[in-house]
Amino acid sequence: MSQSNSVTIRHADLADVKLLVDLGARTFERAFADANTPEDMAAYLTTNFTLEKLTAELADVDAFFFIAEVEQVAAGYAKLKKGQLPAGVTDQQTIELERLYTLPEFFGKGVGQALMDTCLFEASRLGYHTIWLGVWEHNERARAFYRKCGFHEVGEKIFQLGSDPQTDKVMQRTL
Repeated sequence: MSQSNSVTIRHADLADVKLLVDLGARTFERAFADANTPEDMAAYLTTNFTLEKLTAELADVDAFFFIAEVEQVAAGYAKLKKGQLPAGVTDQQTIELERLYTLPEFFGKGVGQALMDTCLFEASRLGYHTIWLGVWEHNERARAFYRKCGFHEVGEKIFQLGSDPQTDKVMQRTL
């Protein structure tokens, strides 16, 4: 689909379900395990990264997955999703950047930026005017990246991680 330096981005499809189960669980765990209890992490991972759940998400016509590869090795992924708007987002022509994760060994190699560029391009190509996302209030690295990409905070929402209701900052940007 697109290539940036040594990063290649492609659309994911049902043939990628096992890869996305593994990549999704590994990236999420590496991003948040140190700041959360093992019980809450296990509850989230075993609920959200199953073959059944990812198969349904990949089959959803309102969802768009992208896989980033570096030298043919999966390095990260992103997901755009049409759906409900949180408080603070008022443009009805809006799509959510529901996930954008990179494996830590690929930090600083342009993977996150290549995924973001692809998502912004695709959202615009699909006719959306605004893109929004939720990011954990304590994830400063991600919040700084999103600000660098033109997003600004417009509200908050709850993200349930196991038994722990966490606060996500809602950020958006115009396309």
